[in-house]
Amino acid sequence: MKLRIALALAILVSGTLSAQKDITLEDIWKSGTFRQKSVYGLRSMKDGAHYTAINYGEEGASIDKYSYKSGEQLSTVLSTAQLREWSGMKEADMESYMFSADEKKLLITWQEEQIYRHSSRAKYFVTDLEKQSAKLLADGAKVRNAALSPDGKKVSYISDNNLFILDLISNKTTQVTEDGEYNKIINGYADWVYEEEFAFHQAYAWSPDNNMIAFYRFDESAVKEFHMPVFNALYPEDYSFKYPKAGEDNSKVSIHVYDLKKNSIKKLDLGQYEYIPRIKWTESSEYLAVMKMPRLQNILEIDLVSTKDYKAKNIYKEVSDTYIEISDDLTFYGDNAGFIWRSEKNGFFHLYSYNLMGDNERQITKGDWEVREFIGYDDDKQKLFFTASTKSPVNTEIYSIPLTGGESKLLSPAVGSSRASFSANFSYYILYHSTASEPQTVKLYNQKGKEVRVLEDNASMKEALAKTNRSEVEFIQFTTEGGVDLNGWMIKPTNFNPGKKYPVLMYVYGGPGSQTVTNSFSTNMLWYQMMASKGYIVASFDNRGTGARGKAFRTQTYEQLGKLETEDQTSAALWLSNQSYVDASRIGIWGWSYGGYMSSLCLFKSGDVFKTAIAVAPVSNWRFYDSIYTERYMGLPQENGDGYDDNSPINFVEQMSGNYLLVHGTADDNVHFQNAVELVEALVQADKHFDFNMYPDRNHGIYGGNTRYHLYTKLTDFVLNNL
Repeated sequence: MKLRIALALAILVSGTLSAQKDITLEDIWKSGTFRQKSVYGLRSMKDGAHYTAINYGEEGASIDKYSYKSGEQLSTVLSTAQLREWSGMKEADMESYMFSADEKKLLITWQEEQIYRHSSRAKYFVTDLEKQSAKLLADGAKVRNAALSPDGKKVSYISDNNLFILDLISNKTTQVTEDGEYNKIINGYADWVYEEEFAFHQAYAWSPDNNMIAFYRFDESAVKEFHMPVFNALYPEDYSFKYPKAGEDNSKVSIHVYDLKKNSIKKLDLGQYEYIPRIKWTESSEYLAVMKMPRLQNILEIDLVSTKDYKAKNIYKEVSDTYIEISDDLTFYGDNAGFIWRSEKNGFFHLYSYNLMGDNERQITKGDWEVREFIGYDDDKQKLFFTASTKSPVNTEIYSIPLTGGESKLLSPAVGSSRASFSANFSYYILYHSTASEPQTVKLYNQKGKEVRVLEDNASMKEALAKTNRSEVEFIQFTTEGGVDLNGWMIKPTNFNPGKKYPVLMYVYGGPGSQTVTNSFSTNMLWYQMMASKGYIVASFDNRGTGARGKAFRTQTYEQLGKLETEDQTSAALWLSNQSYVDASRIGIWGWSYGGYMSSLCLFKSGDVFKTAIAVAPVSNWRFYDSIYTERYMGLPQENGDGYDDNSPINFVEQMSGNYLLVHGTADDNVHFQNAVELVEALVQADKHFDFNMYPDRNHGIYGGNTRYHLYTKLTDFVLNNL
């Protein structure tokens, strides 16, 4: 009887397994079977009880108003039909929007055109909801960074590298600057390297009292041009832009304040600096805060500039023996009572408060763990909200804490990865949560942390995933021979047999402050599950230099990017090779961008350990990359030549053995196609054989149309045939 029961169970399990289907590339990149849904574009209204969202239907788009509490749609703020009627333009449409502070006017974006990672140009409608009118800004020309003044009576924008202001009452346009010139002088938006590495593109800000605009001026005359061919024409065009490489001239940056009442511009005297990564008005218009850094980015100063006499007073200074990362965390509170800042000066990122003049420092959060992001401050309840990894770097949680410090309150699950979007008065928050095995769930909570309702559970995706062959994502930790504890994850083949030996595909990024070992869901996890169903172990490890483990762990790689990281990835491969179920002769590694740089170094320097490597859009020589990023972590090439040369893959091609696939887009404005071209030349001269795929007119993301499907088909085939 027991034998029959066991046999029946075996047949049942076998039948269940056989019913499961393998994930395919078509599922991931074509059919949308496993397309993770989310909740996008919700904007809290100023009362904190309502929000708006843009919806798309057969009759066009509409901006609709909802109740946080009930989820009920209460009204339509603006529809495409209304926009067309009010503007008198039958073809008018809506792509995105922004409210004025009083929510009586809207800026509607139309025909938006992406420029670089963050920037774009577009046509803008200035829409008055009370007067039911809509008018194209700048006579319908495409402009950049349009913004309404706080009172909604004016709108500013950038055209031809100059700053303009339109008075919506008088309909008069004022050209604030006149010296703007392409590839020479920029007023009001960021140059390429600021946009990419300091992560902002609108380089001006209205004062809260509507009377002033503070703006950046970039003089990039001395910055060398980079030329990129664009192949979508009979005669390819040459696209050129200013790109400062490591050790080369940067833009000369200055901050100016335009006084609307006096119609005058004041250039601020800020002393010595190389970079100004942020400016920010205090809650009143009495002061403008300006952050300054030297070229090596190892000192951060915050100056308060009075708008009465334009004199600057230093209120904060931080010095590091390596470098200081920049964030948007500077927050003024309590009607200029003080400010909040996030710093790792004591070894881990934590939150601090100061009075307005930078005195009375108080450390708000404490412990050997990291505050990952400062979300915001509730002035009424005097509470701060932040994300942190308090127990493990692989998880991210949401917390609140009083301004005075003390015990923090957990507002999210303790396991997995969470982020949150709060309403204007912090009375509600939308929580986005996932794990490595489970797609995202989006829920609405009230200020007490009580769930109000589920906004998106990805039920259909979870149901589809339940019918596939998948393995658990196992989180692991091991200690290298050098005594370094490394975190990792591993996906074993479906129907794993510990008595067999399996090939391994490692995934690496490894750059400063990054992480691949997180308890979160991603599209690439589906590809890894697909590879596991084909008999591969897939694993990833966070080497020295990565984030969420404190300053000492992250900054060990300073001035020698690639050295310790490669050692750690090699140690991880050796640890894997010592597992009884791993075929040590078949270990491969792949990565994208910094990860492609790392996979190349691993194969070139540790060819006895790695059989195969794939590098997508890699840096091949740090001398080719931009000034702000490279010098932050490597110093100047003029002063650290060995650090650059000893850790650039292009200098180690002679040592290469094994199988190598190099992939790059020809229109990559970030990691230039030059990196691939020069690496190919070095490989050819060293008589090394390799595979090479290039994608015409594709940028660093290599996407669009059928591109991603084609790319991952190539990656998959290369692994199957070479590992």
